[in-house]
Amino acid sequence: MLLLGASLVLAGSAGFFVATAIGTSSAPAQTVTVNVPTGATGPAGPPGPAGPPGPAGGNTCPAGYAEGSLVINHPGGQVTLWTCLHT
Repeated sequence: MLLLGASLVLAGSAGFFVATAIGTSSAPAQTVTVNVPTGATGPAGPPGPAGPPGPAGGNTCPAGYAEGSLVINHPGGQVTLWTCLHT
């Protein structure tokens, strides 16, 4: 019975360490919130031309930046972007 208990403890701790190693990233994600004050609204202008398509693939941040959420609060509501933020 003692051997069975010890093996369960060892198996559980091994599972914990594997889950910790797989579930961690090199840098924790951060959230930045920007509050935009309300100002006078001018008339709407004509729409601009469409921009070029972005690069295909995942998001790769340059040195000194890390992935995170950018929250912009403005009079029309709230926008959240997943982007590279300066660390």
